[in-house]
This record gives sequence, structure tokens and C-alpha cells, in this order.
Amino acid sequence: MKLKKFLNLAVSVAVILLLARETHAATSTGGPAATAKATFAGGCFWCMEPPFDKLDGVISTISGYAGGTKKNPTYEEVSAGKTGHTEVVQITYDPKKITYEKLLEVFWRNVDPLTPNRQFCDVGSQYRTAIFYHDETQKRLAEESKKALGKRFKEPIVTEIVAASEFYPAEDYHQDYYIKNPLRYKYYRFSCGRDQRLEALWGPDPK
Repeated sequence: MKLKKFLNLAVSVAVILLLARETHAATSTGGPAATAKATFAGGCFWCMEPPFDKLDGVISTISGYAGGTKKNPTYEEVSAGKTGHTEVVQITYDPKKITYEKLLEVFWRNVDPLTPNRQFCDVGSQYRTAIFYHDETQKRLAEESKKALGKRFKEPIVTEIVAASEFYPAEDYHQDYYIKNPLRYKYYRFSCGRDQRLEALWGPDPK
């Protein structure tokens, strides 16, 4: 009887250890549902959603605020430059389908990395460019890409690379603005000179 109980216990322990090992393996290899986040500041967040939304492997983009001190800031407070935040887009993506290096490539192609505290017609630290890294790998890759980019331009790259801080989603009417208000979005983007400046920096958009 004691032997039977011992064998049952041994089998139970073996099953538990096997399940634990499988769970660890799925986690460490980024199991089927594994996702990651990337957070970029590139001026008006309306304009930073579209280039990432069209990428295969990007699950969602959310406009919001990061890098400041005030809790739960409003758009009015951030746009007035009172909170220290900058407008950002936070991306949830599938690392098995798209790499962080590709996201960095798209980020750089959609910003002016040479102008401090301004993006196109929007002026102030709330429109500064920044890469908010979520782990040491993202930090390393961001720094490497910035260094490589420095060889392209004579002027210094002013884009910040900083640890991800608390992210606050922007108000609902800002989310997917380019889809909800396509005419206003296109007019704003054109009148702000965004595409003109991007083409001057990077050449024609390869689409």
C-alpha cells in the first residue's frame, strides 16, 4: 500500500515538473500568444499611427503621453507643455512576425531627428522625438540604430533614447484620428509640412 502511494506521488510530481518545464519553454521562446511593446515619440501622434498600422505583425497602436511627471495628463495640459510629457504612439506587436529593428527603421523614416523640441509645424518639448525602450535589448538596438543614422547626417541626432515611463492613453477622439477624420487629417498633415520635410530628409517614400 505504501509503495502504491509512493508511486502515485512520484507520478504526480513528474507530471507537475513536465508541465512546469513546458510552460517555461513556451514563455522563454515567446509562446504562441507572446507580444511585445514599442513606444515612440515622433511629434503629432495622429501621424505616427498610420505607418505602423500597415505593418504585418503590428497588432495595435495607441496614441498617448509619456515622459512627463503629472499623473493622468489631459491633451490640453500636454499640448500646452505643462507636464513634461511628449506625444507618443505605443505599439503592440508580434516579435515572431516583425522585428524591433524594423519598427526602428519605420520610426526614423517618419520623423525629423535633427530638430530639437519640434516636429514640423508643432513646436515645444511635447513634440520632441524619443525612443522609450522597454528592455535592455531595445535600448541596445535603439542606440545602435541612432549611431548608424549619425553617419548619414552632418547635424547631430537629437532624438532621446530613454527608459519607458508610465504611458497614458490619449482621449478616445485622438485614437485612429486618420481613419475617423480623413479629410481633416490630410489637411493638417499637408499644411504642417510633414511629408515635404520627410522627403527632404529621407527621399521619396518607398511606400
